[in-house]
Amino acid sequence: VTNYHVPQGAGDIVMIQSDHTGAVDILSAELETADLLGEQRKAQPPPLAAPTMWTTEKIKEFKAKMGKEKNGRMVVKRGEVVTVRVPTHPDGKCICWEFATDDYDIGFGVYFDWTTVTSTAITVQVSESSDEEDEEEDEEIEGLSPVGDVERGSKSCLRSRYGEVMPVYRRNSHREVQAGSHEYPGEGIYLLKFDNSYSLLRNKTLFFHVYYTS
Repeated sequence: VTNYHVPQGAGDIVMIQSDHTGAVDILSAELETADLLGEQRKAQPPPLAAPTMWTTEKIKEFKAKMGKEKNGRMVVKRGEVVTVRVPTHPDGKCICWEFATDDYDIGFGVYFDWTTVTSTAITVQVSESSDEEDEEEDEEIEGLSPVGDVERGSKSCLRSRYGEVMPVYRRNSHREVQAGSHEYPGEGIYLLKFDNSYSLLRNKTLFFHVYYTS
């Protein structure tokens, strides 16, 4: 059992005495607090600017065009979340996206991973909920609240190096082409999340296009 003398103000001394040995440790409350706050700040990424978003009504033309592209069409199965990972490109300054779906809406959000880019290849990850990130990275995340309004929860517990560009919300992508852009905040990887975790019955056919501009 240890007795704690709680500091009353900045610069006070914290005395910790052991009932077992009688030894006393003296700590500076001001320095300890500064160290803890400094570590907390380091763990949090800088805030990200909001994206620019718009919609277009030429949905039939867009789906016909993307249907002919090699990677312009995919099926997001019921209960699944598809994450398209798009690294920043050294020749680019801005990421752009366009997507539409057949018949039904889908959840969509954008996040940014502040990490070193080792490849400019775009990759796709499929998971059973938006809680799951890279299987190779299984660190626990604390202190982050759920995001989005997707019906089954969409508790996107992102790691401390992740920033939120746009939270996951259901989009009327079956009625209009959903489009947007975001200026690179630095080097890293964009995570475009197509969330169908709230749907227990329906698969969603997704048509999408992702590119960068300089």
